[in-house]
Amino acid sequence: MTPILSPAVERALDTGGPVVALESTIITHGMPWPRNLETALAVEEAVREGGAEPATIAVLGGGLHIGLDRPALTALAQAEDVAKLSRADLAVCMAGGGTGATTVAATMIAARLAGIEVFATGGIGGVHRGAAESFDISADLQELAQTPVTVVAAGAKAILDLPLTLEVLETLGVPVIAVGQDALPAFWSRTSGLAAPLRLDTPREIARAHRMRAALGLPGGQLVANPIPAEHEITAETLAPVIETALAEAERNNVRGKDVTPFLLDRVYKATEGASLEANIALVLNNARLGAEIACELSKETER
Repeated sequence: MTPILSPAVERALDTGGPVVALESTIITHGMPWPRNLETALAVEEAVREGGAEPATIAVLGGGLHIGLDRPALTALAQAEDVAKLSRADLAVCMAGGGTGATTVAATMIAARLAGIEVFATGGIGGVHRGAAESFDISADLQELAQTPVTVVAAGAKAILDLPLTLEVLETLGVPVIAVGQDALPAFWSRTSGLAAPLRLDTPREIARAHRMRAALGLPGGQLVANPIPAEHEITAETLAPVIETALAEAERNNVRGKDVTPFLLDRVYKATEGASLEANIALVLNNARLGAEIACELSKETER
């Protein structure tokens, strides 16, 4: 299956230039109109300013598009009933000629097909709280273990069970690398209270680690946990009671599966009077900048 590349992404890949993959669920399921479009355009611009080409990924009319132009982004941002695609349902949506937004897992799959090595996002999925009973564990973790893409995120989403998420990533052999600090970031918060398994301080170090995994023949990618800028942080102590209240409400309303994350994020947004959305936008932009720097370093490594 050949993905549909935008002209700009195709040119960059053909010349060995740096490219950063971007997901599309943040557009369709993460923010209201028109903030979703504004953020998508700002994230793409942050990648360009960093010297790389952005490649927002989505399924449109059954085609796997790598890189969207302004009209396509606008249409996606306004579309209703867009499928939220992960590994399990990506092929079905495409075979049926559907339209869908890619999660972390699906974006990694598409990036690999296109030959893109870096993907910048907000936060990854992980082990949901109460997973011992629900078995609710994101496909993102397995994808990180098998698909060779470096994923830049602000850690796992803070609504998750972070200690168990870290344990599963360790079991799966996924490098979890904190950038510039010893503590593991927690999405809206700079620290989760957990020690990061690994620490690297520069984009070049991260790029070299990516190349070394390939040289060793190790499967999977690496998770680069990039802390939210301090001026945009919401501390874990502030968020803890908010998240607990949202989790209890989800349980009372029997929210399950793919509906859990958007439900919880919406409740946190309302409880923080929109501060969580502003923090989310800030961390995604921060990750896009770092992703561009890593992609540029990978391009240089290839030239060497």
